[in-house]
This record gives sequence, structure tokens and C-alpha cells, in this order.
Amino acid sequence: MIGLANSHTARPARPAADRLFIVSDLVQQRLNAFRQQRRVQAGSLIITIFGDAILPRGGRIWLGSLIRLLEPLDLNERLIRTSVFRLAKEQWLRTESIGRRADYVLTPSGRRRFEEASRHIYASNAPLWDRRWRLILVVGELESKLREELRRALFWQGFGALGADCFVHPSAELPSVLDTLIAEGMSPALGALLPLFAADSRSAQSASDADLVSRAWDLGGLAEAYGEFVAAYQPILDELRRDHMASISDQDAFLLRILLIHDYRRLLLRDPELPEVLLPASWPGQSARLLCKELYKRLEEPSNRHLDQAFCLADGSVPSLDHSLAERFPQYDPLKKT
Repeated sequence: MIGLANSHTARPARPAADRLFIVSDLVQQRLNAFRQQRRVQAGSLIITIFGDAILPRGGRIWLGSLIRLLEPLDLNERLIRTSVFRLAKEQWLRTESIGRRADYVLTPSGRRRFEEASRHIYASNAPLWDRRWRLILVVGELESKLREELRRALFWQGFGALGADCFVHPSAELPSVLDTLIAEGMSPALGALLPLFAADSRSAQSASDADLVSRAWDLGGLAEAYGEFVAAYQPILDELRRDHMASISDQDAFLLRILLIHDYRRLLLRDPELPEVLLPASWPGQSARLLCKELYKRLEEPSNRHLDQAFCLADGSVPSLDHSLAERFPQYDPLKKT
């Protein structure tokens, strides 16, 4: 008996030049999508680059080196200088002059906030839930403008809202939340806030945790944002997986790594990282986490080569990496041979 031809017969391997072109083209599409944004939040991107690339190299960089690193993303020098000055004013950074040059250095509070954020961004798994809700209650009077700033700031830390005066989160570290509010210039609001842990004392007739989740968060909107993240980066990872010969330039690897973490960080800021039992079926957050882990690991070596060449301090020295980079996404390396 003669069988039908197998429709899944392996295709002939693409020439090496074609493979390189496809990966490079996909990367350039992502970089161009960023460049073509009407409004680039340069301060937010600089926070990403400090947390991802500068923190593991001592937490300081010469301003000229930072400008050079970001120039390929079409961020002009004036915008970068203005954004860094604003971050210094907000006490994320301080300046340290060396001759006619100056390094921008993480302040102690800035370093603490970056290290706290890193524990979430580069974690291999979502945090375990202790079944206690974290609450921030507004018990004092706030002007409408400050109240709206508070609502927005807590939203970007993953809090949901139960009415106008109650914000809820499953696992936030409340002292760190308050520190972040202070750093964002909302010290005047703290006297009106009461942070609490919620103990479970429900009866059989009480509302459930699922009821709370459906009231406090727009998970549909967050799921859509995660889907867009996966759609933007999955084709690049697929191409790198498909052929070990596929590669991108060291500079493009660095730029893509920064955008990957920038986009993922902004998603995590909105994500309360709810326990799996309270999430909808087929929640895309886990797929996004796994994608970010693997693509980051594949970009790590070439992007660090670029930093070795382009990163320097005001005195011209190139700081070495510390141990913190190796601790990112622990127990996970898609390139490690077993």
C-alpha cells in the first residue's frame, strides 16, 4: 500500500544568510516600533536601564556613556539630560563630579527600590500567597489631585481598588509601597493612609476571594496587554530557537534586552501576581514570564559584550559585573547543556 505524502515533511534548511536576515529583520521591527512612538517616556526607560544594566555594574555611569547607549533608540541628548536631571530631583540618582565630567549614581533609596523591583522582575516564579490581603485605606482628607495621583501610583504597583478609599494587593510589601510613594513625591498623602493586613474571618455566606478579584482588577485588560507582549517578542525567540546559528549584533541584543525588560517591567507593575487559583483559565501572564526568561538568557551574553565596549565611568574606567546578574532567573538557563 502506498501511503500519502506526509504534509509535515521537514523543509530544507534555510541558508545561513537568510536565517540571519530573518532574525535581524524581526529585531529591527521591534526597535523601530519603539522609535516610532509618538511619546517616549524617557525617564521610565532610563529607570529600566539603570535597574537592568547599570545596577549590576556598580550603580553608576558617566552621562556621556548613557547618552551613547540610548542614542540608537533615537533618544536625543537633550531629552536624556532632562530626564536624568528629573530623576536626580526625585532622589533616584545623585551626581558625582570627576573633573569636568559627572557620573550619575544610584542613591541609597534608589538602590533599595531597584533591588526590590529586581526580585520581582527576575524571579523564576510568581510569589507564593499567604492568603492574607494587603490593604491601604484612605482614612484622612486628600485633595482631589493628590487622591488621583495616589490612585494612579498604587495602580502602577499592582493594587486594585475597592471603592475610592480602599486599595488591595495579595502580596505587596507595605513598607516598600510607602517608600515608593515617598520617592514619587507623595509624602503629603501618607498621613491620610492606613496600611493593614486583612485576616480571614469569613462565614459561609461571605463573598469570596474571587468576588474581590473581579471587583478590584480589570484582568481582561491586563490579559490583553500580556498577549501583545507575547506577540511582539515570541517570533524573535522562535527564530532563535529554530536555529542555533541565528544571531543578532551585540548592540541590537542590548537594545532588545532593554526593551524586553522595559515592557515586561511595566506589565508587572500593573500585575498583582494573583495566585493561580484566582486567575482565569489559560492566563497569559505565565507564558509571558517564561518567554521573558528565555529570551533574556539568550540576549545576555551578546548584550554584555556591547556593554563592555560602550559602558564607562567619568574617569574612563569600565566597571565589572557583580554577582547579581548571575542570580537573575535562577535555576533556569535554556542554553545550558545538561
